[in-house]
Amino acid sequence: MQPGRASVLCMLAVLQIKNLALVDTLSWEPGPGLVGVTGETGAGKSMIVGALKLVLGDRADRSLVRAGSGQCTVEALFEIPNALEVNAVLTEAGLDSCEDDQLVVRRIVAAAGTGGNRQFVNGSPVPLAVLRRLGTLLVDLHGPHEHQSLFSQDRQLHMIDAFGACQDALETYRRAYRTWRRLQRERDELRRSDGLSEQELELLRFQIREIDEAELRLDEEEPLEQRFRILRNHTRLLDTTRQLVDLFSENEVSVTSRLHEAGRALRELESVDPAARAFTAGFDTARVELEELSASLTRYLDGLEFDPAEQQAIEARLDILSGLKRKYGPSLEEVLAHREEAALRLGRVEGRGQALERLEAELASAEKNLHTAGAALRDQRRRAASRLAKQIAAQLVQVGFRQSRIEIRLEDASGPGPNGLDTADFIFAPNPGEPEQPLRLTASSGEMSRVMLALKSALADEDRIPLLVFDEIDANVGGEIARAVGGKMAELSRSHQVIAITHLPQVAAQAGSHFVVRKEVREGRTRSLLRRVEGAERVVELARMLGGDTASARAHAQTLLSG
Repeated sequence: MQPGRASVLCMLAVLQIKNLALVDTLSWEPGPGLVGVTGETGAGKSMIVGALKLVLGDRADRSLVRAGSGQCTVEALFEIPNALEVNAVLTEAGLDSCEDDQLVVRRIVAAAGTGGNRQFVNGSPVPLAVLRRLGTLLVDLHGPHEHQSLFSQDRQLHMIDAFGACQDALETYRRAYRTWRRLQRERDELRRSDGLSEQELELLRFQIREIDEAELRLDEEEPLEQRFRILRNHTRLLDTTRQLVDLFSENEVSVTSRLHEAGRALRELESVDPAARAFTAGFDTARVELEELSASLTRYLDGLEFDPAEQQAIEARLDILSGLKRKYGPSLEEVLAHREEAALRLGRVEGRGQALERLEAELASAEKNLHTAGAALRDQRRRAASRLAKQIAAQLVQVGFRQSRIEIRLEDASGPGPNGLDTADFIFAPNPGEPEQPLRLTASSGEMSRVMLALKSALADEDRIPLLVFDEIDANVGGEIARAVGGKMAELSRSHQVIAITHLPQVAAQAGSHFVVRKEVREGRTRSLLRRVEGAERVVELARMLGGDTASARAHAQTLLSG
């Protein structure tokens, strides 16, 4: 047995499950290092993977809710001493950072017809997308059919970059790529924009010229309209004013002459009755004001001059303003705004050729920088690919591929992409005499599981995801190969927390801690239980996995544990 070192961080500290499939209530503390989970077929080993998938944001299957229950709950406590990336996701989601380096994720799945599902991070409700983003940072889960990522050429390129520490060169390339793409978009947009005909361009020029020639002033319209009203009503103004002047002072019964008569009468009253003096004082004030009004009307009449030429000029100016407003806006402000917009559009179009020339020059320079950065990245990748192939080959030998061949080929991509100028292909021949072919064309899931384990081992130092879960990836192997697979998982557990759900005693025997899933029937209900086995109980479980609880099986189990 090769237990995980105590210094390995126990990333998944606690997993609690309630009412999920055959589980009514379960609280599991897996511990650090390599954690083995075994049990008979159908006992419920898959509940661990199912619960973790819910925590990681996978789609919920309501049929997994335990019969008779309204909902199931899964809660995971992760311990994260270096939570920078996790905290970045939390901050972006509007959540507080981890306290005491702990992250609690809870998922509630309602049974069909009983309500909606909910999920929480550190007690706060979150969208499912947040769980998925956190999951990519916390857990790497592999099952017998979950090695498809190995077939992805983008994923293979990522492995090379991680192994060769190409992140700086990749980021330099990506900056150049973003600049190149931005300039491409600007050029293409400029080519598409404002594709105006010569007739449309001439119309813009005419509109600008027409507005400019009018020499508009925002404060001119109201005074002109007021003066035009006066000129247009000149005769009426003359007649009315003359009537008023005549009424006040120009005839025998004018207001002025009548005022004089009234004044004499008031003074006669005052000579008889001094109390009438109050009438005289008010009268004198009114008379002065009326006399001033009469004088003002006379002056106004003298100033009423009529110039037909002025009226025609003002009318022509108002016609120009009215015509411009009909064409370009309900106000002079709108007319001037239209002029500015037309000038900007015309300027863009007329300067389009120069702008295109400038963009083409910038684009040529950006493309040169892009290929320079891409070539530097490719050189670094080629060196890393050669070293990584050797590392993987060595790891493959340890998991039973003693005469396999693996090669990593870098070839030119069809064009620049966000990840460089290259495509990667892992070329694999598992046995002598077999042709080399891309890994994605290799059909055996058993072989793929071991290749994946070899890749994980080769990349262990660069793999920053702290929890690895292997769900029966050791299927279709046995004997010494099974023991080698277990040994490889144990090696990985020195730098990761590793949970291995396995049916192979050779793997389970190398776990630092061993848990068994069993079914029991109580009060007519079946439920799954998970408990740690040690000492004699562990020997019994390994013996069962070896074929039965016999003396020879127990002896074999002891040998596995001591080996």
